[in-house]
Order: sequence, then structure tokens, then C-alpha cells
Amino acid sequence: MARPAASKSPPAKGATVIYPLHLGTYDARYDYDWLVLRTALEKTAASHGPFEMKQFSEAMSPQRVAQELALPHGRVNVMARAAAPAFERDFLTIRIPIDKGLLGYRVLLVRKDDLSRFAQVRSLQDLRKLRAGMGKGWADVAILAHAGLPVVEGSAHENLYAMLMAKRFDYFARGVDEAQWEIKEYGARYPQMAIEPTLLLRYPLPRYLFVRRDAEGESLARRLKAGLETMVQDGTLDALFRQHKSGVIEPLHLDRRRLLTLANPGLPDTPLNRPELWYSPGGK
Repeated sequence: MARPAASKSPPAKGATVIYPLHLGTYDARYDYDWLVLRTALEKTAASHGPFEMKQFSEAMSPQRVAQELALPHGRVNVMARAAAPAFERDFLTIRIPIDKGLLGYRVLLVRKDDLSRFAQVRSLQDLRKLRAGMGKGWADVAILAHAGLPVVEGSAHENLYAMLMAKRFDYFARGVDEAQWEIKEYGARYPQMAIEPTLLLRYPLPRYLFVRRDAEGESLARRLKAGLETMVQDGTLDALFRQHKSGVIEPLHLDRRRLLTLANPGLPDTPLNRPELWYSPGGK
């Protein structure tokens, strides 16, 4: 009597990770984030199985991405954003800063005619005499306000450069890689806009991966946390950071600037006690 054929094990079910496409040239600024995401998935292939990672085809604003992720059957299931209380509440947070906290180091976009004014700023008290510009509802608004810095809010990101040039406010605090990209993108339109060369603001503002609060999201969150922890321990995250961020860090000479430190009152459970997760200019 013939033996019954051995039953084949079902193929391992792979994780499908769908990340967003952001509007216009803005999307290129997320390339590093998605490389870190892919590497974390690759680091966990042996322990968590295969994966498929693809970009959603419809371009969306950052606000629309968050709305899509919040839907029970939204068309993306991961996003990379700066930590904020609303995101911590609405989504599962993988609390390893994928940019090593670089987003919390801020240089100032200013009018060239005001460079001498900013060269005289030595403290937060001095900076309180000047007005910051920020987008309406951005996490930075609460941080600057908590430090007693006057803030003027603009309704749209694109309008803030025109508002700066129109003297609606005096400076626009931008992330290290944001500022240089924006000078290239908008410099021809606003030739009197410059990166202020002497000051550096610092506040805890980690860039995290966020996933949906459901069973699939919980599984993906566990996998991404394991992958990112492996990347921290084996040096992969440091290597990717140096490879992709050194080119924007070095021209700004962050370690030579006057450092003004602000608190961020809206960050729950931030792993500030793990120095290996955070970038520090000059290794300080």
C-alpha cells in the first residue's frame, strides 16, 4: 500500500509593509527613513519571516498620511514622523529615533539683513526678543512657547518663507537637513533668506516609526523594534546615519555654534537615558 504523500508546510506568511508617497520633491526627504525601515525588516527576516515593502502610489501630504494610517483599513500601515502627543496617543510608537534625534537640532533661517542681530544672541533670554515662525499645530510650537519664545503660526508650510521675508517673524527654526534643502529649493525665490551661522537650538524631538493600533500593527511594531534594536547593537544604524547625514551636518559646523537647549514637555517615555540612540555634535 502506497504511503500517503507527506504534507507540505504552508509557506510562511510574509509581512506587507506599505509606506506613503509624499507630495512633490518633499518625498525625497524620506528616502533615509525608508532605508532604515527596510534594513530593520531585513534584520528580522530570519526571526519573523519574509516581507514585502512597497510604496503607496498616491501622493499625500503629511497630514493626509496620518489620517490614512488612523483608518481601520487605511492604505498605508507605517509612517515616519517627529514624535508628538497626538501620534503617541493614536498610533503604536517604535521608540528608537531613526535619525538619532537629529531633527531636534535646529538652525535658523533668517533674513540676510538680520544676521548681525542674531550674532549678538547669547542666551534664550536674548532670543525671546525675536519672533519665531512655525506651522500651525506643529510640535515645535509648544516647545518654543514653553521656553517663552514668541511664535507666529502660519497656516501652510509653503507660506512661511514668504512670511519670513515679509517680516511677519524673525526666524524659522529648521532641522539640520531641512534647512539646506529648503535654501536650495526656495533660495532663488527668496534670495535674501540665509542660514544663520552662529546659533544652534537643541530640544528632544525624535523621529519615530508609527504603525496602526490593531493586531497587524502590534505584530509589525514588535518586528520593527527588534530590527531597530539589532541595528543599534551591531552598528548598522550608526553607519547609515553617517553615510546619509554627514553631508548635511558637516557644512553647518554644529560643534562650533552657541548651543541653546530647550525642554520638550510633550514627550512621554522618551529613551533619553540611552546615549547610544542619540546624535551629539562633536561626540559630546
